[in-house]
Amino acid sequence: MNRRCKRRHTGPDDYSEHRYSRRVKHFKLDGPLLKTSSCPYLQELLPLELLLHIFSFLRERDLCHVIQVCHRFNVVANDKTLWKDLFQRVFDISSSYSFADDGHVYKLNCIEKLSWKQHFEVMHGSIHVYPKLALLSRTHPMRCEARQVRYYSTVSEAVTTAKDGDKIVIHPGVYYEQVVLFKNIILIGADSQGDKLVTISYWDHSVVEFSREACHAVIVNINIKFDSLPDSPLHKTYTISIPSHCSPTVSRCHVTNNSDYGACVYVHGKESNPLVCDCVIAHAANVGVFVDNHAKGVFESNDIHNNKLAGVWIKHHASPIFRNNSIHHGKDVGFFIFQDGQGILEDNDIHSNRIAGVEIKQESNPIVMRCNIHHGSTGGVYIHDRGRGQFLDNKIYANTYAGVWVTSDSSPTLRNNEIHSGLQGGVYFFGGGRGVLEGNNIYGNTLAGVQIRTGSNPVVRGNNIHHGLHGGIYIHDGGMGLIESNEIHCNTLAGIWVTTGSSPILRLNRIHSGKQVGIYYYDNGGGMLEENEIYNHAFSGVQIRTGSNPTIRKNKIFGGKNGGVLIYNSGLGLLEDNDIYGNTLTGVWIKTDADPVLRRNKIYGGLESGVCVFSNGRGLLEENEIFNNLLSGILVSSNSQPVIKRNRVFGGAAAGIEITNSAGGTVEDNEVFDNKFDGICLATGVNPKLRGNKCYSNGKALEAVLQEGKCLYSVSGSNSYPMSKFYKCNTCGSSDNDAICGNCINTCHSGHDVQYIRYDRFFCDCGAGVLSCDCLLTGLKAHSGPKAHHQLGGAGPHASPSSNDLTNSVPS
Repeated sequence: MNRRCKRRHTGPDDYSEHRYSRRVKHFKLDGPLLKTSSCPYLQELLPLELLLHIFSFLRERDLCHVIQVCHRFNVVANDKTLWKDLFQRVFDISSSYSFADDGHVYKLNCIEKLSWKQHFEVMHGSIHVYPKLALLSRTHPMRCEARQVRYYSTVSEAVTTAKDGDKIVIHPGVYYEQVVLFKNIILIGADSQGDKLVTISYWDHSVVEFSREACHAVIVNINIKFDSLPDSPLHKTYTISIPSHCSPTVSRCHVTNNSDYGACVYVHGKESNPLVCDCVIAHAANVGVFVDNHAKGVFESNDIHNNKLAGVWIKHHASPIFRNNSIHHGKDVGFFIFQDGQGILEDNDIHSNRIAGVEIKQESNPIVMRCNIHHGSTGGVYIHDRGRGQFLDNKIYANTYAGVWVTSDSSPTLRNNEIHSGLQGGVYFFGGGRGVLEGNNIYGNTLAGVQIRTGSNPVVRGNNIHHGLHGGIYIHDGGMGLIESNEIHCNTLAGIWVTTGSSPILRLNRIHSGKQVGIYYYDNGGGMLEENEIYNHAFSGVQIRTGSNPTIRKNKIFGGKNGGVLIYNSGLGLLEDNDIYGNTLTGVWIKTDADPVLRRNKIYGGLESGVCVFSNGRGLLEENEIFNNLLSGILVSSNSQPVIKRNRVFGGAAAGIEITNSAGGTVEDNEVFDNKFDGICLATGVNPKLRGNKCYSNGKALEAVLQEGKCLYSVSGSNSYPMSKFYKCNTCGSSDNDAICGNCINTCHSGHDVQYIRYDRFFCDCGAGVLSCDCLLTGLKAHSGPKAHHQLGGAGPHASPSSNDLTNSVPS
């Protein structure tokens, strides 16, 4: 084989320790191999491992010639480990980078498809900042010329001599200088073995400053640090400054700034649109990233943490995109967007900041979507001073205070977020806050899922508000709002609280399965409750007290374990066109000076009375249909004075209307029919005004039992209270609270000292086996039955639901 030997030293690989220990000759191949006896052996028989070892001593130019010899040489000479080793020895870089069309920078050894040979070609002719070899290149220039590699001692010197498109490789070390980029060049911090890093540090003005001429420059893998001196004058300083009409790429850099004024990265001015990706921006004494004055930019996959003020400021119509970043452990907020700031925040992890994760004010209107906002020491999102914004598909959870605060005329849109596990509330509107809260899943918060107060007037629509450790929605201190089409369920306290002058519109909601009441109005609460389904609460479906005066219209209220509606303690309200049915106790309770209006409601299927007015209750019951209840249709007791007119009361398992215990009122133009015991029953001592009532087809079950000589208990049991004459037996020691029917007096207590008490509603305690003598009519032994637990002339076994009202359960 014709070959010519020539010894060369053309790059840093000739000066490495490895090359000094194994000095060999480099072979230059001048054209095709001649036919010699060694040629077939090299080309066909020499083991691949040995051939690869031989090729490892060749330079890149020689390898390119060898590739053209034969197929076997072509395969071996293109081996990726061969070119990777050559790349790292020549350029003293442990990895290379790929520059994608979208501006992203990727490490070569992370992407299998990229070729080390191609990257060698890209780096060929590169500029190196390597003080050690810069001195050697000046003393022995011929050793570097063959590879067209230039070496400089400072970054600024390399930048000055570079041309557009050149790559400057900066080797490990600390470079104390300011770098002003005024060309479209690429600065690459070389990876190295061990802890040595590339650091550019400066103490006055910006460390790296881009000019408009460097609009497409790139910085990769460099630690950039502003390190102010102790006595430096106070002025705004930025680690990286990117002005208007400039769109550079900053990738895989670690950026810090210890100045009290300024930021790690400052992007400002129109048409400023950098790509900042895969960087660590941390430990700023002021702000991490500041995007200002109509600037844009894409900030992606950065770790922004432990900054003294906000992790990110967005201001003055700036509109950047922040994507897949982690913003955490800031000493202030995560994102602070103010003075008409805009932008898109998507898929970020924002957590563990001392104040809110995101703060928006002063007409700012960003889009925040698919972010995790959590573990904020104050709250998740704080929107105030006319702030806006769209929050879409975020997860906002485990914040110390509210997940979202909206105040002072702010009007954001929050849609399809998960807001949960807050140590206080879910979403808190106050101080005139507005906005749209739609389609969110709000659950498991320590206080109310949604709180609205002090003139706030949001739209709360289509949310799932459930399993709160307090109530579902709490509206107070003059709060308003449209609460529409929500699913509110399984909350520990009330589904919705309305109090202290608040007047929301509650429409088309499903409020159910709460551990207390469905909706609780108190202390002058008002507003409209319309077309809702309210059901299956442990207490009543609706409670109204202390001057509250809501309009309750066209709702379905059913399945309450303590009744449908409870109005008490001077509560008011207009209940109109509602279906109130299937409640465990009474459909509507009215007591203690309550004075509501019930008009055109259907009240039916209750396990006790339809309407019970007692303890000085008042009110107007007009044009209602009250039917198929297990006790009386309407019961009026204990000094109550309602007006009952033009109602249809029918199909009850007791009497239609019963008035007892010194009660009165007006009963006028009612139609009372098909009730089991009687139509209208008046106890001793009552004096209502009765006019124009029609009573017909009412049963005489009570009279039939008495005529047959049976005990009253045989028709009433212990859960019904027919109105009849009742007595007590002094011989048996019965008290005034023990009632005995006439047939038991004549049979069981014949010859005893008995006393007539009055005509009223009761069940017979003798027939129930409560008294000290056996009942001869029912066959029950003495003291074998239920204890006397009713109040004669009262409202039945659950005459007062006060044990289950919420007087002592108001939110703090």
